[in-house]
Amino acid sequence: MTTGFERDRDDFARGARAIVVLPDQGNASRDADARLAETAGLALAIGVEVVEKIAFRVRAPKPATLIGSGQVEQLAAQVRMEEAGLVVIDGSLTPVQQRNLETALEAKVIDRTGLILEIFGERAATAEGRLQVELAHLDYQAGRLVRSWTHLERQRGGFGFLGGPGETQIEADRRLIRDRMARLRKELDQVSRTRGLHRDRRQRAPWPIIALVGYTNAGKSTLFNRLTGADVMAEDLLFATLDPTLRQISLPGIDKAILSDTVGFVSELPTQLVAAFKATLEEVVSADLLIHVRDIAHPDTEAQRADVESVLAEIGVSETTPRFEAWNKLDLLDDDARADATADAARRDDVVALSAMTGEGVDVLVREVAAKLTAGHRRYTIRLDAGDGAAAAWLHQHGEVLGSDTQGDTAIYDVRMSPADYDRFEQR
Repeated sequence: MTTGFERDRDDFARGARAIVVLPDQGNASRDADARLAETAGLALAIGVEVVEKIAFRVRAPKPATLIGSGQVEQLAAQVRMEEAGLVVIDGSLTPVQQRNLETALEAKVIDRTGLILEIFGERAATAEGRLQVELAHLDYQAGRLVRSWTHLERQRGGFGFLGGPGETQIEADRRLIRDRMARLRKELDQVSRTRGLHRDRRQRAPWPIIALVGYTNAGKSTLFNRLTGADVMAEDLLFATLDPTLRQISLPGIDKAILSDTVGFVSELPTQLVAAFKATLEEVVSADLLIHVRDIAHPDTEAQRADVESVLAEIGVSETTPRFEAWNKLDLLDDDARADATADAARRDDVVALSAMTGEGVDVLVREVAAKLTAGHRRYTIRLDAGDGAAAAWLHQHGEVLGSDTQGDTAIYDVRMSPADYDRFEQR
């Protein structure tokens, strides 16, 4: 049964006319136009129609409204002219700033964190993803209480705050939020334990884990699909992938490896989401190798790289974890930029330039990843009874059989494998 609030929210969110505002505080690492375009893309991801993008120079943030009073008046006039029902502030707003801006602009106002949470709320496809998003949203809303939380049991997931303000029974609401968050954390702890058991089982097997990481919309899912033949959602859309996907692949010298597609990162990723998605991101922490997929055609590609590395450090990924950078979207570069990127990548042993869309360079990445994962492998000469098919199959599955010969009742195999696998073979 759909509640009145849910109907209001859907009517408002889908097709709402919105103005995107960047309070520019002179952050030199980011291009203002690119930042506005990214936030407009985030709004588009929930079906909002962006009718205007505005950057305001903010020398000193105002405690009451973030931007200056003259800028508020200018924005209010723009809201009226465009008949906008939503204003997206590309920054963080305090509850007081959000409330004051809504009063002055006579429109709904959300900040960057709220917008990202809204997208995650719509996109989470699995029960685990919904739990994570709801926990993150409750954590964010706890200090705001812009609507009643007394109907949590009847609302889907507890996220989605583009609707009306509702009633305000603040103490009861706070208690409901605390209780609901405690239940969610308990459920997520169970999810994390289950995922840990699965991960332990995989780690006992000899298969290496490879995780694709990168900024949102860098092309991770397109590369994942090309490497695995899977059909994961891959669109020119921010946060197209939220729930992790694991697939088995074969690499030169490696019969089986596990490839993981993960949620994309973004600048100023809400801390609530980093914490809530910890169970999902544990796949990245435990990976044997990371492939950092970068949109090399994006004007802020270097800043995006720094954002991804920052989040990886925040979730506990070791700096010693082997990694490659896949400079993706070569097909979007002009001839000169493409030649420069290809030459730069060729000079480094941890970078491969490619196009996941066309397939150019993907075979090089596969070879490089296989070489990195097998770098510690050695050659062994192993003698078996010619009739021991199970042992021969084990060698083919866990190592690279370079050659074989039969002398009477003895089969001789020349095999390249890791010392750990050789020890396990000897213990069979």
